[in-house]
Amino acid sequence: MIYLDYAATTPLNRDVYEAYIKLLKNYFANADSAYSLGYQVSGLIEKSREHIASMLKIQPQEIIFTSCASEANNMAIKGACFQYSNRGKHIITTKIEHSSVDASFKQMAEVFGFEVDYLDVDNQGMIDLQVLENMIREDTILVSTMYVNNEIGSILPVSLIADIIHRKNPKTRYHVDMVQALGKIPINLKGIDLASFSAHKIYGLKGSGLLYKNHRTLLIPLITAGQQEYGLRGGTSDSAKDIVFAKTLRLALEAQQEHYDYVIELNQYLREELKKREAVFINSPKNASPYLLNFSVPHYKPEVLVHYLETSDIYLSARSACTSKKQDISHTLQATAINEEIGLSALRLSLSHLTQKEELKIFIKALDQALTEVKKQR
Repeated sequence: MIYLDYAATTPLNRDVYEAYIKLLKNYFANADSAYSLGYQVSGLIEKSREHIASMLKIQPQEIIFTSCASEANNMAIKGACFQYSNRGKHIITTKIEHSSVDASFKQMAEVFGFEVDYLDVDNQGMIDLQVLENMIREDTILVSTMYVNNEIGSILPVSLIADIIHRKNPKTRYHVDMVQALGKIPINLKGIDLASFSAHKIYGLKGSGLLYKNHRTLLIPLITAGQQEYGLRGGTSDSAKDIVFAKTLRLALEAQQEHYDYVIELNQYLREELKKREAVFINSPKNASPYLLNFSVPHYKPEVLVHYLETSDIYLSARSACTSKKQDISHTLQATAINEEIGLSALRLSLSHLTQKEELKIFIKALDQALTEVKKQR
């Protein structure tokens, strides 16, 4: 099998798996139980929180365990909107966000009456910082952007964005979806109020996420119940997943630079090979994350190519997994004002330190074969 869809999910790290199984067997007690077994599990959760905080250079009480990054995004956006609605109901995001962010903003507008402004992007997937500054008002309570786009890999200057936001309106909160950045590029949370992360993008467990919430930011909880997660997310803790997140993150960060350097070489090889083919257009910017490479083959249906390559045991995607069932142009590519024929034929490769160069050679050969055997769409 040649797997080239690591942006959708990653295989579980063996060490993480073994630690998880041990936790399931030996530390199954409810972390909120008022006896020694519960205290033991609760203590392990707090140690995990402390280790994660140390690695991210934040405070333990600024970490909230969630079921996934989509939940973290919802918690950050809706929780902040409800908390600060007395200050105003103006919120800002971009036109290239993950579906969980995009849908949250639409719900805040359509159901709760918030006013949403959407930042345009250029053909590189970048926002205009001056436009952002001009867009921020006295009643702007939240701005939300990605760090690394999950389709074309563009990297937004989140530190600069944070500076602009807090200089223009110190009361405005800034949320960043950092899912495709964690474990791949350096993360600095200074100046950022809220940030979302996921374990299964860094060889950890599915159903495991984090929300960073700095101590200055308040949220209205979306799940009300007990005392869990500082009263911000009620319900029995999924203790084994919470505990093993620290190990997942440590393993990812320890090898981050080594993996990055290796993946850059893979990305450069792919770009060079794809550029040799006149039928292929590369959609990812040159300075994008090397872990993602979006390209198009106009007049070919991407889902047909995906299924053709699958017959050779090669797996990639036509778009983000959360919108993979759709067959129109992705909202990210549409926002970059890409040619419609190019946008409709987009494919996404995502790489890993597990990817072998020989696998990419086989992929290129299979792609060439597909372009000769698959019927073009006029």
